[in-house]
Amino acid sequence: MTRAATMNRRIFLRGVAGAALAAPFLSTLGPPRARAQVKAPTRLIIFYTNNGVLTNRWFPTIENGPIDGNAFAGTLKPLAPFAPKLLFPRGLAMYPRGGYMVNGKSYFDPHDQGMGSKLTCAPLDPEGSHWAQGRSLDHVAAELVNPGTKTPLVLSVGLSTMMAKSIVSFSAPNTPYPPETNPRNVYSGLTGVLKGGPAAPMSEGDFRIRQGKSIIDLVRDDLSTLERFDMSRSDTMKLEAWKSLLSETGGVMASAQCSEQLADMLGATQAHVSTAGMGGLGTDRVTAKITDSMDGADVYSAIATLATACNANPVVFIKYPGNYVFKGLGINTESHSVSHRLDNAGMAGNCLPNALKFLLQIDDYYTRKFANLVKMLDSIPEAGGTVLDNSAAIWFNEMSDGNSHNLNNAPIIQAGSAGGYFKTGQIINVDPAAPGAANMSNGNSMSACMDGTSSQMINGTSQSTGTNAKVANAPINKYFCNIMNAMGVKAGPDGFPMKGGSAEVTKFGYSDKTEDFIGGQGAVAGATIHSPGGFMELKA
Repeated sequence: MTRAATMNRRIFLRGVAGAALAAPFLSTLGPPRARAQVKAPTRLIIFYTNNGVLTNRWFPTIENGPIDGNAFAGTLKPLAPFAPKLLFPRGLAMYPRGGYMVNGKSYFDPHDQGMGSKLTCAPLDPEGSHWAQGRSLDHVAAELVNPGTKTPLVLSVGLSTMMAKSIVSFSAPNTPYPPETNPRNVYSGLTGVLKGGPAAPMSEGDFRIRQGKSIIDLVRDDLSTLERFDMSRSDTMKLEAWKSLLSETGGVMASAQCSEQLADMLGATQAHVSTAGMGGLGTDRVTAKITDSMDGADVYSAIATLATACNANPVVFIKYPGNYVFKGLGINTESHSVSHRLDNAGMAGNCLPNALKFLLQIDDYYTRKFANLVKMLDSIPEAGGTVLDNSAAIWFNEMSDGNSHNLNNAPIIQAGSAGGYFKTGQIINVDPAAPGAANMSNGNSMSACMDGTSSQMINGTSQSTGTNAKVANAPINKYFCNIMNAMGVKAGPDGFPMKGGSAEVTKFGYSDKTEDFIGGQGAVAGATIHSPGGFMELKA
């Protein structure tokens, strides 16, 4: 066979949508049978920021129930156009909250816990680097749904350090997962699957391929069915040739909508990723302008969107730096100190002049970046609506208020229904103290340093800017169960996610009560989940 003939056959196979396509070439058989529609793959995109928010201005005006654009009067106003596709799970808390014992040693650092325990729901090692003693949500999900590398795509916008206050992703207990900080490296891996041509709706075969099926996997069952038919010798020979061809081209392929045109539309171009991934942007690589509508941070979102659309990875993590000087916003104090309302990382002192103004600017910036990510995901059509509709793009924050460091009343926004699994267009209060009630607290973040001068004192240990510890305590573990079930993750007989499982995920993490951590020995294998299962009220 000539090289040209081989290439032509490979090109022909790119459009395969199952072995039913082989039937028209077999004269013995009748018309191809109809095939059931295949559901688009589900993705998880995590958007992670540090140091809390000004909760009074961040949470929508409605505390429970349906929402529209009018509910976004404060910081979240840029998200108003997407209200029908948003879900706010209110009343969630991260555990543990406060100090605990591991191997006879006590430990408490709210920032370390807000990072290491957030997505693992596990204790931290009080010695050494203070790493989490469990695996994070992104790695558990990726291992069980990602047919390729089995690991998530973890991006850190601009910069990152391998310290407990910077790492959120853990591939195994005591094993931090270093993020990719240079978008050029991700882009170079995607260029090989950008096939050219216009972005197009995906066929059934494309969907299956995006779920990690190779061509041979895609058609194996149908070919076996065809082989059982009584057919002519000529058709038998054609079928054997088809099988041989499938073996030649059995690799996993990108979907039809993955194209250079799509990359250009998103802004994920060679020029943009090169600019965002190298020097020349001054000291503020995050907010540095790339185009009139895109800055350095948006380039990371474009890469993340392209990775999901091209089936490069169904689990993507975008993290922003925790200690950062947003000079592009006119702020010359690093963001961690500003969250304390101070010019340093202490817990008490004179208010930093204009501290609340700076925090509102940072909150607004993050909101616009998340809105841009949502817009990108929603701009790509596919079965079921758009890539966003088949995703759960979730904005998590390290803590609620950055001064009180409280870990209850978590500010969380989810965009997309994950293929119809979740309700959208709603705020749903899951607080066990008052489930479904419209009495959630928006916290007291604006209660100090309001005069914009240094004359007022701030005390981060008083919890005066936080949320009452008696409300908003629903365990975030349960929400993680919802997310994994939406992704198609399966559990073993004990309810914990596992490879080869067949049951619904009902348990995740070490425990869903702080009391279990206090005095414990950090034996994650002995985890206790008191309230198994996800939140039924979040399901569509």
